[in-house]
Amino acid sequence: MVAVAELWETLTHAIHSYTGLSPAAFFTAIAVAAAIYHLVASFLAPPPPPPRNRDFVPEESEPLPPPVQLGEISEEELKAYDGSDPKKPLLMAIKGQIYDVTQSRMFYGPGGPYALFAGRDASRALAKMSFEPQDLTSDISGLGPFELDALQDWEYKFMSKYVKVGSIKKEVESEKAADVSSGATESAPESHADVAETATKTEVEPKETDLGEKGQDVKEHKEHVPADATKEE
Repeated sequence: MVAVAELWETLTHAIHSYTGLSPAAFFTAIAVAAAIYHLVASFLAPPPPPPRNRDFVPEESEPLPPPVQLGEISEEELKAYDGSDPKKPLLMAIKGQIYDVTQSRMFYGPGGPYALFAGRDASRALAKMSFEPQDLTSDISGLGPFELDALQDWEYKFMSKYVKVGSIKKEVESEKAADVSSGATESAPESHADVAETATKTEVEPKETDLGEKGQDVKEHKEHVPADATKEE
């Protein structure tokens, strides 16, 4: 008991020396501070999570259908896979190669940040990171080296993440080939006619030349005939 009394006397003296308060006032202040702390902490604490329903079973998302290989299709046919029809896969092309991006419908589907690129070959827009209508094309002529590098990065990303399902028909080259063949067909009769006409002229010209040479020989022969021989005749 003596030790407890001495400890209390020492504590009382220390409280009064450092705070100037009596022990009762000091402990009252500590109790009030603790109450305020707990009150403020209760307002700032997040609400407790709701109790879990043991009978609740989360809905399983339907698995995505496997990608369908389309082969070669035109750019017009590719527009049908822009995500407007949820029953069709969501497709997008880079540098003429078509990829199935259905798994990223939140990005490339309707309402997504890159929805403008779906259902088309938007290589130029990807290279320039542009959303302008005039850049939504597969024409990459005139791009700088940095833009081409950016497009290459996009292509590597698509090759590693998505399945290639086809390619775009090169309609321009087929049209040029058709024009060349039609032009060759039209020019063929003309060339045959030119050859025939040239051959005819070639056959005629030597005859006229021969006649001219013969006439010249006769003329020269008459000039060399003596005058007496002419009179005898």
